[in-house]
Amino acid sequence: MEKNQVKTILLAGVGGQGTILVSRILTQALIDAGYDVKMSEIHGMAQRGGSVSTTVRYGDKVHSPLVGKGAADILVAFELMEAVRWSDWLRPDGVIVVNDYRIRPLPVASGAAEYPDNCIEALEEQFRTIAFDAGDQAVKLGNARVMNVIMLGALAGAFGMDEFDWYRALERHLPLKFLKINQKAFALGRDLARGTS
Repeated sequence: MEKNQVKTILLAGVGGQGTILVSRILTQALIDAGYDVKMSEIHGMAQRGGSVSTTVRYGDKVHSPLVGKGAADILVAFELMEAVRWSDWLRPDGVIVVNDYRIRPLPVASGAAEYPDNCIEALEEQFRTIAFDAGDQAVKLGNARVMNVIMLGALAGAFGMDEFDWYRALERHLPLKFLKINQKAFALGRDLARGTS
């Protein structure tokens, strides 16, 4: 990354998916690498499965955690509809890493609305899009709760963030008994984003 260049990563999901934990691990890795980092959190109705987003900005000097529409470099969406909802915040040459996983919002669950089809195809028409079902991958690893760390690994793989000490950041934010499976989850996500898994 060029000196003084600020990069913006937007993470978006639904309450309970671990979006904020991933943003804290990401922030830790960036700080450990010597970057100035600013992070903001929007919890929304997190307790009720509502939208949750965090913005992480890093560079030589970052003046604000806030970013306007059309300015984020990468969007990591933990749920398919959140990818669509937040895609306006991405730069035209930005990258979306999306979990092809659906959480039915109340209007859909009650039958008042339908979950839209062809979301991935619509995103692919506008952005470089890396999509896979991280929920299914997490279940195959043996713990559905590591879906968020799979997405973190995918971010690292998609964005070429190899210089960071991800395992140290994981160690600082996860209980020891869950560390090994989360390390596997991170490596799997990185490989999926690179197309090597």
